[in-house]
Amino acid sequence: MSTGTLCSRVVATAAPDESIRVAARRMAKNDVGTLVVLEGAAGGRPVGVVTDRDVAMRCTAAGLDPDDTPIREIMSQPVHTVGEYVAVADALPRMARSGTRRLVVTGEEGRLVGIFSLDDALDSLAQQATAVGQLLAHQQPHIPA
Repeated sequence: MSTGTLCSRVVATAAPDESIRVAARRMAKNDVGTLVVLEGAAGGRPVGVVTDRDVAMRCTAAGLDPDDTPIREIMSQPVHTVGEYVAVADALPRMARSGTRRLVVTGEEGRLVGIFSLDDALDSLAQQATAVGQLLAHQQPHIPA
């Protein structure tokens, strides 16, 4: 199974020059903890990722003004990406090496396609385990007592 099959395709984004407050409001409005920062307009290439933790630690705790500080000053770089056709089995070690729970999924010309998270992989594994369990239960011999 590929990362593009499992990833979230609805992704909230931000521009590098917008203020942290504007980005934080977008997170709240969309009920997400991660924004992919895109170069140029929507459909641009990912250049960073900003999380609610980045806002708390790199902005608030650091004493930065969220109205005057652009996202580019607190976003994580480089962006850890994976192609949409890369197998999940290949993406998980990449997550481990980069120490991240999310990979930005890219398509043609490095454009944003979605976000693949550790939770996406775990949900898929749980569904597969349930299906195997149901199959095994169905194949158990029924011996009358």
